[in-house]
Amino acid sequence: MKIGKLPEPVLCRSVLKQIGRRREEVLLGPGIGQDCAALTLAPDEAFIISADPITGTVKDIGSHSIHITANDLAASGAEPVGVMLTILLPEQTEEPELCAMMQDIEKTCQALHMEVLGGHTEITGAVNQPLISVAGVGKAKKDRIIQTGGLKPGHDLVVTKWIALEGTSIIAKEKETELKETLPKEFVDAAKAFDQYLSVLPESRIAAAHGACAMHDITEGGILGALWEFGEGAGVGLDVDLRQIPIRQESVEICERYGLNPYLLMSSGSMLIGTPGGAALVRQLKDAGIHAVLIGQATAGNDRILRNGEEIRYLDRPQSDELYRLP
Repeated sequence: MKIGKLPEPVLCRSVLKQIGRRREEVLLGPGIGQDCAALTLAPDEAFIISADPITGTVKDIGSHSIHITANDLAASGAEPVGVMLTILLPEQTEEPELCAMMQDIEKTCQALHMEVLGGHTEITGAVNQPLISVAGVGKAKKDRIIQTGGLKPGHDLVVTKWIALEGTSIIAKEKETELKETLPKEFVDAAKAFDQYLSVLPESRIAAAHGACAMHDITEGGILGALWEFGEGAGVGLDVDLRQIPIRQESVEICERYGLNPYLLMSSGSMLIGTPGGAALVRQLKDAGIHAVLIGQATAGNDRILRNGEEIRYLDRPQSDELYRLP
């Protein structure tokens, strides 16, 4: 397609016609020449807003962008309502690729009961691969907004599902042929399918109802980055048992194949939760069919300790995500 704003027929055909309406809060949605969205809330509700550029993957970037944003909103205790999208595409993009991307976005929004509220789509020489920048809008009761600063000494740390799900799925899709030269097809296919676990909305609702004081969708920098941000944001120490952090064997072997540290690999789909009564929350999550593990506690002071049997070391500041080291 030619550089510049999408021609109106393409915008109508491959973008606007792919988007549905399903939220009563949305008063004004996307349309030709419509640059803003309008929403309404109840008197006791507040808007929760997030922003995120999706740059770590090209395959399934549409659904990926919606899940990441919905997870960020859910970590604040919010119900996701919708997204504003800025989609920048390289000149070699064909219209069917854009249409498929929008269909993927709409399918994911439908599954999460969200809407595309509006945005901008452009062909530009400024990018060499598709880039989606997402502004997410959610709502929460004013007295139920969850902040990282709510984590206090003595609160338990719970991790849901398994770390490294997101990164493992991306690597398995991008390196599928290469991986299948040394690993069984079923093993690689299982890793590719980890994207089915990307949403943390179910566990966020259970955790919020339980009384969780802090939640964090584990994204760039992996579990070690999330733990650092948890401690730094709340001004507390941490005492974590590395052996308790849940990880799938597929992630272990694929990371070993490329010399990557799975504890520093983007892990959307796994949520870090700070809460009183962590053992009780783990039981509630497991009763709902969500794997969860108690991995440690918040402590007084600033020491952030990682235990591995008799070995003890201290948590470092976040590093660049391991996915960017993928050869």
